Order: sequence, then C-alpha cells, then structure tokens
Amino acid sequence: MALEAAGGPPEETLSLWKREQARLKAHVVDRDTETWQRDPAFSGLQRVGGVDVSFVKGDSVRACASLVVLSFPELEVLLVDGNGVLHHRGFGVACHLGVLTDLPCVGVAKKLLQVDGLENNALHKEKIRLLQTQGDSFPLLGDSGTVLGMALRSHDRSTRPLYISVGHRMSLEAAVRLTRCCCRFRIPEPVRQADICSREHIRKSLGLPGPPTPSVITRSPKAQRPVACPKGDSGESSAAGGAPSPQRQADRTTPGGRRSTAQHQVGQR
Repeated sequence: MALEAAGGPPEETLSLWKREQARLKAHVVDRDTETWQRDPAFSGLQRVGGVDVSFVKGDSVRACASLVVLSFPELEVLLVDGNGVLHHRGFGVACHLGVLTDLPCVGVAKKLLQVDGLENNALHKEKIRLLQTQGDSFPLLGDSGTVLGMALRSHDRSTRPLYISVGHRMSLEAAVRLTRCCCRFRIPEPVRQADICSREHIRKSLGLPGPPTPSVITRSPKAQRPVACPKGDSGESSAAGGAPSPQRQADRTTPGGRRSTAQHQVGQR
C-alpha cells in the first residue's frame, strides 16, 4: 500500500542535495571521450543502456529505478530519461549518473525544462512546427548565450520533439546522433523499455490495477546491432507503451528506491 505523501523534503535535505550537485558538477565532461562517438555510424559501440525512474502517485518515499541494456558485451553509454546540463543548476540527473558511474551519458527529456530564458512559447512552438522529418533539430539557446541542448524530431510520425542535452563524456552533436539512431518510435528504445519495466514492477509489487504493459524486446539467438539512424518505423510510443504511468519527477536526484534491471536485444528491422 502506498505511503501517504509527506510533502517535499526538508530544507536541510534540499541544501545537502544542492551541495552534492555543485560538487559533482565540476567533474562533468562535455566532449567526446570514446572513439565510437566520433564515427558517423558509431562503429565499435556495443551496448546502450536506458535509465528511467517511475514514481508512485501519493507516495513520496518509494520509487522504481530501471536500467535496461540493449545489445552486446559491455555497457558503454547510458540514455537517461531526464536532463543533463539543461537544468536550473546545470547538473541534471544525466550528469549526476554519468559522473557517479564515469560512463558517457545523454539526457533525453520529453518536455522542455524552462530555464535560462527558454520558454515553451509561440516562438518555440513555431520552431517545433518547422521540424519536418526525422533527424531535424534546432539548438536550445539560453539567455546566457549558451547552447544548453537540442530539440530533436526523433521519428517521422511524431510531432513532439525530444530535448537532448549533454550528461557526461559526450558532445551534444554525438548525443543527438546517438539518440536518433536508437529510436524505433519517438522515445529511444533503451529508455522506452526501462520505463515499461519500472512501471510494470510498481504495478505488480503494489498490486495496482491496470492493463498489462507491452512486453519488452526479447533476446534473439544471435546478437544484432541497431541499424544506424533507422527509418520507416510506424507508430509512436505514448508514455512508453500506452499504459497509465505513475507520477513523474523528471530531474529529481534523490537516492534510494527499488531498482529493477533487465537486459534485452535490439533487433534490426
């Protein structure tokens, strides 16, 4: 049974989190550090992980963090449902996870975090309208003159962009290319599968009613790499598969909560 909401964390705890963010922020690397990142087809990249956290409505204590790894032998990069340097303090959950794991990380957010003068206003919506095909993008330029991320149309059949930002040890240009190459639908497949797993874990563990979530991608006998910048997929995931999602807190960096992990295969289409 979900615990009653206890409101926000105490100010002392918030101050502690902010100090920890400031300490770790100094370690963020915003350039490519791996050979595969500089290859147009990401030759040499073997595994992509997706990270998602599902929260329970009305429960300020418990959550489920899910890591799904798609394809081959070593985890080399993480796509995180949330923001990286596109953040009020320049250090979102993708940066936090990247620095702590020392893995290349990419922030992949579904909504624009309105920071440094960025607004979801008429001008921003007009720029979105001009994104005509998969792979089209425009920079997110803050009032400070800094490009904080990119708005990316990740799929031909989706009119809603993703907001890509640097997490750690990867340039923005490479982060955008990789995100696009991992999209079978609007949401990158590692993140989509992580969301499915975390919501299903919460539904089962708490006995919550609701339709079953879509099944995750199954392994194939022979490992296959995702095709570079795939085209021609139909459909678009809605909240990673269509089932009602628990309450989300996009860039919260609170520790703890239950964790569910899974490993699956990205198949070529």
